[in-house]
Amino acid sequence: MSLGVLVPRDLPIAEFPGYVRRAEAAGFDELWVVEDLYFRGGVAQAAAALAATERIRVGIGILPAPLRNPALTAVEAHTLAELFPGRLILGIGHGMPGWMAEVGAAPVSPLRVLEEHLTVVRSLLHGSSAELAATVRLDLTVTAPAPPVLAGVRGPRSLALSGRVADGTLLAEPVTPEYLAAARAAIGVADHHVAAYNFAAVDTDPDRARAAVRPLMAWLGEPDWAPHIAPLDFADEFAALRAECADGAEFAARVPDEWVDRLTVSGTPERARARVAELREAGADSVILIPVDADLDGIAALVGH
Repeated sequence: MSLGVLVPRDLPIAEFPGYVRRAEAAGFDELWVVEDLYFRGGVAQAAAALAATERIRVGIGILPAPLRNPALTAVEAHTLAELFPGRLILGIGHGMPGWMAEVGAAPVSPLRVLEEHLTVVRSLLHGSSAELAATVRLDLTVTAPAPPVLAGVRGPRSLALSGRVADGTLLAEPVTPEYLAAARAAIGVADHHVAAYNFAAVDTDPDRARAAVRPLMAWLGEPDWAPHIAPLDFADEFAALRAECADGAEFAARVPDEWVDRLTVSGTPERARARVAELREAGADSVILIPVDADLDGIAALVGH
C-alpha cells in the first residue's frame, strides 16, 4: 500500500516548493494536489511539484470534467507523463456542483459528462482514437507510458461508472473501512486501484490530535458527504446531531471523540498507524493524509510502518 500526503489548497505559494521537497524527503510515496476554483489549478501545481522533486508520484485530485475539454486534459497529462515518466496520477471527477454552476459549467447529466471525459482521456493516453460528442475523431501521438486515470467520485452510480471506465477510484474524505467496503462493492471490480483521502493529525497526546482535527468535522453534515456516513453504525445519531446544531462549527465541537477517531487518521502514532492498517485491510491501495495546518512533521511518523 502507498502512503500519500495532500498539499493544502491554501498553502502560501512561497512555501510550495519546500513543502513538496519535505514530503519526498520524509519518504511519502505520493503527493496530491487539488484543483480549486478559489485557490489554484491542478495541472500547474502538479508540474511544479514534479519539477521540484525526483522520486515521489504526484496525483491531481481532481480535475472537474465539466470544466475541461477531454482532449486538453489528455494533452496536458501526456505532456507531464513525457516530462516525468511514471510519476503522474491523474484524477478526474464531477467537480463541486456549486462551483460548476458559478462558472456556467453545470452539466445536464453529470454521469454522462464524466463517462465521456474519462473514456476519451484514457483512449487518447493509450494511443487510441477517441470520439468526442459523436462528431469529432481525435488522435494523440503517444510517446510515454499512460498515467493511471482515477475517477474522483462518491455515490453508488458514480462508483459503478468508475469501475467500468477508469483505472481506479479516488475517494474523498472521510474514508472509513465501512465506506471502503461499500465503495468496493459499488465499483464491482476486484482489480481496481482505490485511493482514500483522510484528515490526519498525529500527536503523542491523543486529545491534542483530536482537538487539531476536530474543526474539519464541520463540513461533514453537508449532503455531499451522505454516502460516507450511511454505512456507519452511528449514521442515524450523526444525522440527528447535525440537525440539532445551528451550524457546522457547533456540530464539530459536539462530535464525540469516538466519531473523530473513526472518521480520521488521528491520535498517537501507534493509533494512527493502526488506522492506516485497518484501511489497507479494508481495500485501500493508497491512503492520502490531509494534514492539519500543513503539519508534515507529525504525520511523517507514519511513513515506513
